[in-house]
Order: sequence, then C-alpha cells, then structure tokens
Amino acid sequence: MADEPRLDHEVTLHFRGDWGQANMHRICGWLAQEIGDRAPEGSRFAVWSGRGGLDQIEALHARTCDITVVTPACAVRMLHRAGRLDGLSALGVIGQRDRLVVAVDTALPVRTVSELAAHADRLTIATSPDDGVNVIGLAAHKGLRLAGLDPDKLTFAYSERPFPAITRFANGEADVLIHEAVMTPHWQRVAAVRPVKYLPWGDEVLEAFAAEGWPGAVVEAGYLPGLERDLRTLEFSDFVVLCRDDLAEDVAHLATWCMVQTRRALEAQYAHLPADHSPVTYPLVPEDMARAPLPLHPGAARAYAELAARDVLPDAPVWG
Repeated sequence: MADEPRLDHEVTLHFRGDWGQANMHRICGWLAQEIGDRAPEGSRFAVWSGRGGLDQIEALHARTCDITVVTPACAVRMLHRAGRLDGLSALGVIGQRDRLVVAVDTALPVRTVSELAAHADRLTIATSPDDGVNVIGLAAHKGLRLAGLDPDKLTFAYSERPFPAITRFANGEADVLIHEAVMTPHWQRVAAVRPVKYLPWGDEVLEAFAAEGWPGAVVEAGYLPGLERDLRTLEFSDFVVLCRDDLAEDVAHLATWCMVQTRRALEAQYAHLPADHSPVTYPLVPEDMARAPLPLHPGAARAYAELAARDVLPDAPVWG
C-alpha cells in the first residue's frame, strides 16, 4: 500500500522468543518478516531462543535483544510496580486467555490449596522451578507459601514447560499439578486417564497477589473436564511485546503498525482451533492490544492513534 510506513535506513533487530516451537517464537517471526518487508535491503533480523520469563527482561537491559515477549501480562505489571522495568516500554499486547490452575486426584481429601498442608509429606507437585527466571514457578511457589505451605519441605517434579508436568500428573507420577496453558488439549486429556478435581487458591492468596498488581480470574464451569463449578484462580493471560525506551521511534512505530495491520497473518496460524481454546485469542482487537501493563513506547502510541479507524491489510496470510 502506498501509505504504508517504511524504514529509510538499514536496521539490525534482535528478537527474543521462547524455546523455539511455541507462541513467542511465532510472534517474533511474524514481526521480523513484516518489518523486514518494509525495511531496506541489507537489514537483518534474528530471533533468539529464550524462556519467556524474567530472562527476557534481563536481555533487554543487557542490550542483547531489541524486542521480546513476556507472559503473563500481570507478571509484567507486578515487575513494573517493583521498578524492575525502568527503561523499558511496551509495543502492545497479544491476547491469550490463560489461568494458573491447581489440579489433584479426586481421591485426595482436600478442597482448597491450603488443605494440601495436611498431606504435604506425601505429595509430589508437578510444576516449574522457582529459579529467578520461570514465571510459572515464581507464581506457584509464591501461591503455596501464601496458602501456608513451605516449599522447602515439599517434593517437586520440575519441568520448564507445561506439557511434561501435565503428563507426569496424568500418569500418576505426581499428586498435584500447578500449571498454565489450560486452553491446550493436554489439559482436556487428563480426565480421560485420571479422575481430577481443581482447587481454588483461596481468598487470602488471591488478595495478596492482587495487592501486587496480579489479579485473580475465573475458569468457567465446564471449560476443563470435571470442572462442575466456576473456579477462582490466578490470572495468567496475554503476551506483552516489550522493547527499551531508546528503540528508534520509527522502528517502534513500524513494529506496532505491523502488529495491528498484519494481525491476520498471526491469527491464521491458530484458526484451526476454537477461539476460546487457542493459545492466541483471536480476533486480536487493537484497542486491547494498546492496553499494556506499562507505558507504550511513543512510536507505538502514535501507531495506535493513527490506526484507530483503519481496516487490516487485505493481503492473504501465508497460513490462510
């Protein structure tokens, strides 16, 4: 299109995604291609593997990447309140409806997370490590402590990603599962091989998280197999696209323009899944994309203002 923004100078951009096969890498690859199509010959783009947690923040501060993705948005909000995102800005939010859920075998005589304390010496908990990087592990261990359990006295089966943990629980190798990615088929399959029930974190836990900017959320009855009533648990939604404040304004503007105007190219990669069980919630809505948990980069803010009443590009996405 004649009025598309284009860079008038070569650029080298380093993106940081996930381990290589998940949603953050897809987001980074999509943006790298769309920006590259509107950058001069000689521009270069790289997508580095990351873990999607606090390592992404450190990479921005260390200047080893220019644009990265972090989930969930509430963790970014908490880090921003704590002053750990000084010097960083947002380009926008890619929607993903997710929750951090606690599941146990139906035979375990507990109704809430706090009641696990009475059985602590006999439990193996499948989750992620609280290693200063993994946000799942951070939230799980923080939640357990707030519920009155001492993680130092618990037995864990750790995995970086959700699916090994879900498999361990389904196979009976763990008694408790604390994880996210609840929209994926892996969670739907657990009840087929093991009777399962889901535990609320409890008001005290949710209120303590909320005080730090991390709200609670609901999983509606029926969303997970065997979930007979609404479950109050922890929010774990949305990917936040981050950069440094000093990212060139024309680059930030173009990146955000591409996020908004070519969003069908990302949505098409998930269209084979029901929208409410997709790792990227489609359709993406520009007004929601602009509601970031920290201030937008000035170039991004300008792009959202300019595109408020614009339709997406008509080009057919490669996966359409």
